Amino acid sequence: MMKTFFKILVFALSFALLFLYNGSAAAESADGSPRSSILIEAKTGRVLYEQNAHEPLPMASTTKIMTALVALENGNVHDLVTAGKNAFGVPGTSIYLSLGEQLPLLDMLYGLMLASGNDAAVAIAEHIGGSVDGFCKMMNDRAAVLGCEDTVFATPHGLPAENHHTTARDLALIAREAMQNPTFREIVSTQRASIPWAEHDYDRILNNKNKLLSEYPGAIGVKTGYTKAAGRCLVFAAERDGLELIGVVLNCPDWFQEAEALLDRGFENWKMVSLLSAGETVRTIPVKNGVTAAVRVIASGDVSGPVGLDAWPDLVLELPDSLDAGFPQGQTVGTAKLMDAGQTLITVPLVTAEAVPERSFRYGWHRLLREWPLAAGE
Repeated sequence: MMKTFFKILVFALSFALLFLYNGSAAAESADGSPRSSILIEAKTGRVLYEQNAHEPLPMASTTKIMTALVALENGNVHDLVTAGKNAFGVPGTSIYLSLGEQLPLLDMLYGLMLASGNDAAVAIAEHIGGSVDGFCKMMNDRAAVLGCEDTVFATPHGLPAENHHTTARDLALIAREAMQNPTFREIVSTQRASIPWAEHDYDRILNNKNKLLSEYPGAIGVKTGYTKAAGRCLVFAAERDGLELIGVVLNCPDWFQEAEALLDRGFENWKMVSLLSAGETVRTIPVKNGVTAAVRVIASGDVSGPVGLDAWPDLVLELPDSLDAGFPQGQTVGTAKLMDAGQTLITVPLVTAEAVPERSFRYGWHRLLREWPLAAGE
């Protein structure tokens, strides 16, 4: 009897411990740290820090980063967006769109990103994609193009849905792409805005939920998110001395504190180094059978990237010894690579600064005539 009792007790304790373990895995950590996090440099995408960055997790309203990106890439910010029956009364955070209310897409996007309007998300999705399902397909297609490895969008707003997830790494890639869009960048760096409110004598006032914009020097975006299932999620960005950092924390009780700590870590340990500027001459290369004997080769963009404070990167040039004539201005003829510790940070095409036509008989004859008096004078 006693043995049976102890077996039952051991089984019960084991089951309880298993339950507590599984429950704690899904809940926010007790010490305030994130379940998953990452910090990257925006220009090159170099990962400066990561912790559990490839685990698929729900991401709440940080979903709306992709919603805004797809909308901006496929819509016109001046077009009117109508709040249909599916957008009207969506639960959660809202900008309180009335049924049939119309706003320009740009105003909807401010409502989406500052006030985290779930109703705005549905209205935008139906306007751009024809339906929420159609828009989610566009979101997933865009994520695939960006190289996201474990991201599925089932909604445009991030409310709990089956198989709606991403990773910190994928979300950083999405944010990096979005921050290259000037309109997106302007929206998410705005702390306060107002947009029209139908049937009201006053405008909607939108306050950005991202406290870093007012509390962290250099902060420039991007989006908060919270559901009970996802916990507190934050995608953030800041820029100092030419170094732009993008970070993600998922399921993080102390989201703003952890974001600040990650940004501090980045700015204290990394610097931006530039070895070539756009338009800078890299080399002069001989040209065979051309109207000129050589051509300047220039960098088509800045060759710059992040390195540790005590490090200095290598510049690797890949160019031919000579060129055959008959190429236009801007012809790609090689590459410049910025490398650090064996890692290629960025590759920039090297292009010809001038066109060099092929030398012809007619060209040679005209040149001979032009130079004849000089030759005769000698």
